[in-house]
Amino acid sequence: MGEAEAEEVFPFDLNPMYEGERVRKSNMYVELGGMNKPGFELVLFEPDPDKVHDNEVTLIGPDLEEMEEGGTYAFGMIYKVYGEKIEKDLEAVIERRNHEYQSYIQGYMHLNQRAEIWVRISKEAVKKGLKSLKQIAKATIMLFKSELPFIEKMEAIYITDEDEVKKQLEEAMKIYEARDMKTRGLHDEDVDEFYQCTLCQSFAPTNVCVVTPDRVALCGAMSWFDSRAAARVDPEGPNAPIPKGECIDPIGGEYTGVNEAAVKLSGGEYDSIKLHAFLEKPHTSCGCFEVAGFYIPEVDGIGWIHRGSKVSETPIGLPFSTIAGSVGGGKQVKGFLGIGIQYFYSSKFIQYDGGWRRVVWMASDLKERVKDAIPEEMMDKIATEKEATDIESLREFLQRVDHPVVKGVIREADGTKITEGWGTAEKIEEAAAGTEAPETAMPPPVISGEEEIPQDLIRAIMANAGGMGSSPPIKIVLKDAKISIGKVILSKKE
Repeated sequence: MGEAEAEEVFPFDLNPMYEGERVRKSNMYVELGGMNKPGFELVLFEPDPDKVHDNEVTLIGPDLEEMEEGGTYAFGMIYKVYGEKIEKDLEAVIERRNHEYQSYIQGYMHLNQRAEIWVRISKEAVKKGLKSLKQIAKATIMLFKSELPFIEKMEAIYITDEDEVKKQLEEAMKIYEARDMKTRGLHDEDVDEFYQCTLCQSFAPTNVCVVTPDRVALCGAMSWFDSRAAARVDPEGPNAPIPKGECIDPIGGEYTGVNEAAVKLSGGEYDSIKLHAFLEKPHTSCGCFEVAGFYIPEVDGIGWIHRGSKVSETPIGLPFSTIAGSVGGGKQVKGFLGIGIQYFYSSKFIQYDGGWRRVVWMASDLKERVKDAIPEEMMDKIATEKEATDIESLREFLQRVDHPVVKGVIREADGTKITEGWGTAEKIEEAAAGTEAPETAMPPPVISGEEEIPQDLIRAIMANAGGMGSSPPIKIVLKDAKISIGKVILSKKE
């Protein structure tokens, strides 16, 4: 459907040029889902065509005209689809495209996926005539059917009644879990190719999303099976094969094929990636990752917090939003990493840096959510905000429970001791005497972007600049930064 025809049917433009559009809070008419209200999106394949009412939209709960301007509401989107070429495995593939197609709608911001969706509708869109979520649903169905011809029939059920959203979300979570379980028996070495996903490049132009059996997409919505199915039914779409090539580093997960893809997908910004490393050549981070990881040099360990966490602060003094802002946008930032939640269940989970033996802190709601993935011997050694709210309390906790980082981490993959530890009697005495600070394995951090560097982050870096042992000096690289100079003073050198 062309722009002119779209304007005749809908009170908003439909065009890929609106991908990446942000609706700021000052220009927001309503917010749906997000951090404060439950939300989800779900696609269900129906093998019986008579059970899918094509182009029909059902709304359960208040519509836009009944919502208070500036308010936040629960939001659920369920799509039923039918097509002779559709199979159960394509549900997640179609579901992930909701992010792409809804981003074509002017004045409508869609972020994230599954049970993390975040939608904002602008005041301008409402002024131009957007009166109902049914208009959004009908436009979305039209886009799906025009872009994915194998969808023969499609109907939508939108829910804004909070109790009903919560009820349907419980069922959706069971479906997500069943999909995720399917991938856990397959590993990187069992396949000949991985898959790329470029859906987030409108928000993160240099992002290199590589989906493997052992590493789910950062958004959590696309597994290796999902990506393979997507590439088969839509060869020109965002998911395409990446030949593995030669394995350069089996522990870090570095492959020549992935490195070649990194150069191509990032426009030459990056040329190498270790799929299962945190501190060396880490995977890039988009804007839709489910979990953010952060390195804590004072204890030589790694912490994790997820997007929907109720925990507002981490031991490094930064909330999820600030961490995500530092690493998001398709950057490869040493010391920070975005991942999908299912990666915690991978047998190769950051194995290059010690895996679970390197994890020292997790938000309590995240730890509870993935408790089945945590090795039994590490369960009580990983702190949450209940045990540690700052570096000092974290250090005391780790010493009390004898966490591996205290005496040095042995990498399970090959038995190599990869950290020296900082809590032995000798190390403590040396530190107290001021003769030696605890060594860390943190490489020079790279901070990029145009926004102001968080002051907490600067303080953390400077506080540890003298405690790096034999590591190289701290280097801060400002890429594409805007620098203003108020005054230049020239004076003659005496």
